[in-house]
Formats: sequence, C-alpha cells, structure tokens
Amino acid sequence: MVQQQYPSDSYSSESTHRMTFKIRGMDCAEEISQLKSALSRLVDAESCLQFDLLDGKMIVEANTDTISEEAVMRAVASTGMQAIPWDQWARAVGDDGEGIWERHGRALMCALNGLFLILYLALTTAVWTGGLPEESTVDQLIMPALCVLGAIAGGWFIFPRALRAARRVRPDMHLLMTIAVIGALGIGEWFEAATVTFLFSLALLLESWSVGRARRAIASLMELAPATARYRCPSDGDIIEKPVGVVPMGVTVVVRPSEKIPLDGIVTNGNTTVNQAPITGESLPVSKTQGDEVFAGTLNIDGSFEFEVTRTANDTTLARIIHMVEEARNRRAPAEQWVEKFARYYTPAMMVLALAIVCIPPLVWAAPWGEWFYNGLVILVIACPCALVISTPVSIVAGLATAARAGVLIKGGIHLESPARIKAMAIDKTGTLTLGQPKVQKLMPLNGHTDAELLARAAALESHSEHPLAEAILQEAKQQSITVTPAESFRAIPGEGGHGVIEGRDFWIGSHRIIPEGTPADEDFHRYAASLEDSGHSVVIVGNDVHICGLISLADGIRPGVNTFVDDLHAVGIDHIIMLTGDNEGTARAVSDALGIDESMAELRPEDKADAVRSLVRRFGRVAMVGDGVNDAPALSASSLGIAMGAAGTDAAIETADIALMADELSRIPWLIRHSRRTLAIIKQNITVALGLKVVFLGLTMVGMASLWAAIAADMGASLAVIANALRLLQDRSIPNINTPKST
Repeated sequence: MVQQQYPSDSYSSESTHRMTFKIRGMDCAEEISQLKSALSRLVDAESCLQFDLLDGKMIVEANTDTISEEAVMRAVASTGMQAIPWDQWARAVGDDGEGIWERHGRALMCALNGLFLILYLALTTAVWTGGLPEESTVDQLIMPALCVLGAIAGGWFIFPRALRAARRVRPDMHLLMTIAVIGALGIGEWFEAATVTFLFSLALLLESWSVGRARRAIASLMELAPATARYRCPSDGDIIEKPVGVVPMGVTVVVRPSEKIPLDGIVTNGNTTVNQAPITGESLPVSKTQGDEVFAGTLNIDGSFEFEVTRTANDTTLARIIHMVEEARNRRAPAEQWVEKFARYYTPAMMVLALAIVCIPPLVWAAPWGEWFYNGLVILVIACPCALVISTPVSIVAGLATAARAGVLIKGGIHLESPARIKAMAIDKTGTLTLGQPKVQKLMPLNGHTDAELLARAAALESHSEHPLAEAILQEAKQQSITVTPAESFRAIPGEGGHGVIEGRDFWIGSHRIIPEGTPADEDFHRYAASLEDSGHSVVIVGNDVHICGLISLADGIRPGVNTFVDDLHAVGIDHIIMLTGDNEGTARAVSDALGIDESMAELRPEDKADAVRSLVRRFGRVAMVGDGVNDAPALSASSLGIAMGAAGTDAAIETADIALMADELSRIPWLIRHSRRTLAIIKQNITVALGLKVVFLGLTMVGMASLWAAIAADMGASLAVIANALRLLQDRSIPNINTPKST
C-alpha cells in the first residue's frame, strides 16, 4: 500500500522534541487518564501530552535531554498498554497490516462468550423440558462451568485492566465491571456474571466500531488526493509516474479528464473545469485556464491540462487541512474537559455509594445481606461511565469532519462550540462583503456619444495604465466585445489622469480635477458626479478639446448572495452586525444601507479595526470577526472567534483565524452557527441520556427492581444511543449547495 505523504508528526527545536506514538489498548478516556498518571513522573501531563483517542495516538513534547522514546514506552507498558513510535507503526500497517488478534481479538472473545451462553441456555432448556435430570452433573457442574468460561472469555480484555486500575488505586469502568462479575460469581449468579461480561464486551466492541466510523470520516480526507502523479522529466521531457511524495517542485504535471489533481500548482497549458468541493465546498465547478491555481484532491472534469507544481505533497492545501483537522481533534472542547473532570470524581463516588448500599441497610435496618450485596453489584454495573466519556469526543470529531467536508476548517473543539454563543459579528468590507475589485457600474454618455463610444474612448486611454480603475474599464470593454486600439502619445498626469491621441484627436480622462478650464458642463452634471462620489463610487470623466464625452462610475461590487447572508445572520439570532472598512464614510454608508447592516465604521486602519472589535466584545460579550486573515489579523485576534475568508491556498489565512472558510462562501457562516448549535445540542442530549439513565436505575435498585443483566443492557444501550446520536452530525443535509465529486 502506498503511504500518502502529509506533514510530519515529528519536529524538533533546540529545547523540545515531539514524539508521536501509536498506543495499543487506548480505547476510551479512562485509558488517557491512566497514561497521564503513568507519564506524570517524566513530563508535565497537562502541558506536554496530547491524545487523539480515535486514532490511538499520543504526542509527547519534552526536552530530549530528560526523556527518551524508551522511557516513554516503559512508562506506557506499566499501564498494560503498548506504545509504538508512530512512523514505525505506520510502516508496519502499510506493509503487513495488523495481525488477526489485534484486529479481531475483541470480536473473537465476545463471540466465544456468546457461544458459552448459548450452550448454557440449551442445557437449561433441556433440564426444564425434562430431557436432562435436575441436580445432575450437568446442572450442578457443567452449566456453572460454562458460565465461568463465558465470563473469562468476555472479560479477557477487561480483567487485566481492572487489575492495573486496582494496583494504581484509580478505579475505572473495567474495575467496576470486574468487581460486579466476581461478586455475582461469589453469590452463585452464574448466568448473570456471564451475561454481564458478554454485554459489556459487546458494548465495547460496538463502541469501537462506531468510533471507527468517525475515524474513517476524517481518514477519508486523506483519500482525496491520488497516490501518484505523472510529470514531465526535466532532463529528457519523458512523462513518468511517481508517488506524490517524491515529485519535486517546479516540474510539469499532466492531468487527464476525470482524474483527481495530485498536487497544488499553476496551470501552464490547457483549459478545463475543476470540481473544488472537497477543498472549498464550492457548489459549482470552476473554470481553469493558464495562470489559474489548482489544488490537490480536486477533480478535473473535462479537459486535459498541465500545471507547474508549486507545493510539495507535505505542503499542499489538502495536506494542511488534514494536519489542521488532526490538530483540532487534540484541542478539547469545554464540554469534553467538563466530562473528563466529572468522570474523575464520579467513578470513585459511585464505588463509595455501592459500598454504602451494601452495608447500610443490613447494619441499620437488619435487611438481608445477600439482597443488598446484589443491589450493590447492580450499582457498580450501572455506574460505568463509558456512555458519558465517549459521547462528547465522538460528537466533536463528527462535527469537525462534517465542517471540513463543507469547506469550513475549524481548529479545535473549543472553536466548534464558539459559533453557537456568538451575539455580534464584525465583518470586513473589502474582499469579504464586496469582491475586492472595482467594476463599472454606470455609463453616462453626453453630447451625442453612445455607451459603446464612451467605453471605447476610455479603454483606449486606460490601456496605458495599470491602475485598478483602468483594469476595470478594460475588463468591461472586453465583456462588451469592444475592440480597443491604444491611444497614441499618451502622457499621465499624476493625481489627475492622462492625455492621449485617438484617431488624430486629443482626448483626456481622469477625475473632475482634470477637466480643462472653460470646458462646458452644466450644474446637473456636477451634481450627478458629486452624488455618485458621495455614495461611494469612483467617477472617471472622459472628454476632448470641445466637450465632455461622458462619465463612468466604478465601485467595488457587492459579492453575490450577501443580502441573503445578512438576512440569514439575523435569522439565526446574531443581535448586531457591524461592517469595518478603511474606505471613506460615503462608501461605507452606501454598502451598509444596501445590505441592511446594523452599523458601519469607516476610514479604519488595522489597529482601529482591532479597537472596534474590542469595543464590541465589551458591549456584547461574544463577538466573531470575519476578514481575509491577513490585513485583518489584529481584529481577528481581538475577537472571540476569528473567521478567515477564502483561505484555500492562502497560508496566512489558514494560520491566522480560529475558523477558515476555504472558499468565498459567506453562506457557510450561518450554516456554521446552526451546525455549532446542533453539535452542542447533541452533546447535551448525550450527557442527559447517560446521566439520566443512571439516576433511573439507581432509583430502581433502591426499590429492588433492578438486575445485573438489565443494568448492563441499559448501559450498553445508552452507549450505543449516544454514539448513534453523535454520528447523526455526519449526515448533515443542510450544508448549502455542497456538491461532492466522485472519481471515475
């Protein structure tokens, strides 16, 4: 199997070194607590350790003079788990894969446990129907032996962990189950002991499968880019095919129709359309021609083309997204942190409660010891915190994976929760609400000229200029299929415009300052030009030595769909929307009025925008800032939540903000707020179900209406229910206009 190349999991500096390990046996948050305790002798567990439960990954950042890989592996081994250096594990998986026992051991032992239970039930049926005598060897020896063997098989992966937890005096769910099973065997409840281990091992097996589904949702990102690329050999021009990890920068890659693009680059030859949905979430294919940028993992639809590689496989936009998503999984959300702290005290507290239930009724009210000992075992079973500790991380990972599929890169669980609490939003104007480039808005020909004549004269003069307004006029002429012949003898006048000769006649172009003295222009003309400038338009006037030929107004165009975006923000409960811009007051007012924005602030420098955001934070508490991630960096940092626009291919945008929109799709922001609220709602539902069920069974136990097998069945059901509820986030159908391509 070819291993896709992505950013390395290891780096080093003068003071610290990052070591990444695959942890075999790390299946839930309980094991993470054990690892922190075992490694606390070597490093500061809170600041130097990171865990990725879904991939079984542990990252250790420490001084290489004081800790080695061998020391970490020994410390992990003391917990009964195994630490394998990540690179070594990845190579082993790529070459041979894991063994049958590693992959299917849990399922085999669970199935064996179930087989012994089936045999027990078959013999029990035979005794009841008279096929076998009662109080025989079968009844008194073989049937209990089947249950004991079943309990051993079901507890094969549970009992060793329980023993280690007891040695460390850190009770966990494995210890709770083990005590319950031993207690049931001790009072002769053979069938219930075997049933408890079967249901618990089945719950862990199904939980592992469910968590694997969330893991595969993230891993599917890695499958977007092809493993190989065809490129022209620089020495002889022959086309060769190599793994993407060894393709150098600067070479020319050849892509055929219906193939995925293997690396980032710039188109050098050919035209095509590309479906960029996996990277940007854009709903429609994008046309690509010479000079356009293409991204690894996107799908070439119709035309063959060539592009020059601008980024190696380790540094493509897709690789950066994957790296950021994996890092995000290690940045725990507040809900995850709360659950972990709660579980730390919850398990010992439930053991104390179980002991109290065993002892207090017999000692105080002379109740039967056997009955209340059994009730104490039920409490231990239902106290298992598995459903509680697994539901939140699965919800967070499912939420992150769905957002990445929608072209929204979220840098951690804490930032996935933040949009749900936003009360106000500050939005940069240029390049965010607007397109960031001027466009011709109005043509006003005068003195007998037509629109086409006015635009042709202006384009002829502006063909000598590289000013953004000149480029907009030339672009408009091109769109209207007007043939442009550059003016002759053109000379620029700084701050005013320029003069040139068209068909033997002198023409001028520029602002009102360039109008020659004595050129006829009535008051209506000046009033109209002034009103356009007051509303944020730039006015370009064209004339000759006789009269004014007309004026052209230009303005930064509003991004398509912005009106709907503003309405959607209000609809999802954003109390206040403010636009921040460095443009003049007239332009700011015109844009904000047109869009229905609550407030605008103009003529702001970057530091002024940051001050404005801080002021909003003081007024509203939780404020998001939407910008381009570069010029708006101070404001993004000052906000409660920074959202960068159009981050695909832009390193600074990806690095600056808490959340990066890979395309210029403002519709993703209202969706993100709803997605965040849905994720929080699911987390709260899961916590309520997990804890509520325990409260119900606690009450049933106190009145003698609960049993061991019913308790473990209920706990297994709760675990599967909260995981299934969390995985609903992967089936979000509300993502606007998403179009995920399929490779052919």
